[in-house]
Amino acid sequence: MPLDQKYKQPAIIFDLGGVLIDWNPRYLFGPMFNGDEAEVDYFLSVVCPLEWNEEQDAGRLLTEAMEERSQVFPDYAPYIQAYYTRWEEMIGGVFTGTVNILSAIRDNGYPLYALSNWSSETFPLVQSRFEFLNWFDELIISGQVKVAKPDPAIYKLLLDRIHRPPDQCLFIDDSERNILVADRLGFQTIHFSSPDLLLADLMDRKLI
Repeated sequence: MPLDQKYKQPAIIFDLGGVLIDWNPRYLFGPMFNGDEAEVDYFLSVVCPLEWNEEQDAGRLLTEAMEERSQVFPDYAPYIQAYYTRWEEMIGGVFTGTVNILSAIRDNGYPLYALSNWSSETFPLVQSRFEFLNWFDELIISGQVKVAKPDPAIYKLLLDRIHRPPDQCLFIDDSERNILVADRLGFQTIHFSSPDLLLADLMDRKLI
């Protein structure tokens, strides 16, 4: 889609977890359950599923979340508490290829933004750890604004903050449901699956 003449460069918007930052609860719970994959699967699909974690991404307090789950699954209370007290052990590092792409985009002078589902209580733990998070002109973190993707409200909040129409924004996310909502709202989108494919797509668009 051609850019409006008002905008010399598109705004490029990155998701964080799964695109730039390698976050995976299995890094913590695999060892905690002594490598018992069936137990890990049960814990992460029934006791503390992603849907539960998303409630914290949307602004729920971590203490409230852990207390609620511990009451429902008392036998798993120590593991539930570990979900957030040992949360940093879920971070495997970064996807270096994507960070290199981000650096190239930055060097080319494109406006950079982040739109990420993340608890306001855990995000500071990665914000102080990864220097590249300072490269963004603005970060919209769901837990801070109390609304999370794929709710259209957070996309509209982003547009209000950066003063751009959606067709002048390229949104990169690893979640298909988040991409589908962005598509419906008129964003240009890339469904992220690997740094190599992202680089190829950006080169096709002549952004790198």
